[in-house]
Amino acid sequence: MEPSEYAEAVLELVERIPPGRVMSYGMIAELVRESTGRGSARTVGTVMARYGGGVPWHRVVSGAGRLPPGHEVEAGARLRSEGVPFRGERVELDAVRWWPGE
Repeated sequence: MEPSEYAEAVLELVERIPPGRVMSYGMIAELVRESTGRGSARTVGTVMARYGGGVPWHRVVSGAGRLPPGHEVEAGARLRSEGVPFRGERVELDAVRWWPGE
């Protein structure tokens, strides 16, 4: 099954997240909603679960800095290798949050 236009917009945005930076599901939803008129953090999570294997999926975290459910070990290792700081098991979002154009 091919990704929808919405899914393609999510994946294109995730591909742009630079190494060492992260975005939350909600941030992605907000930006994609500006161009498509729809979507939510939950929808972004669904897109990532279905199609995110080919993009830097580990750079997408919850709004509280939690890692993708079921992929915490691998995502954490990848993010740490990129120099992303953690507080316990959560990403320090204030230090590494990314918005396009920054």
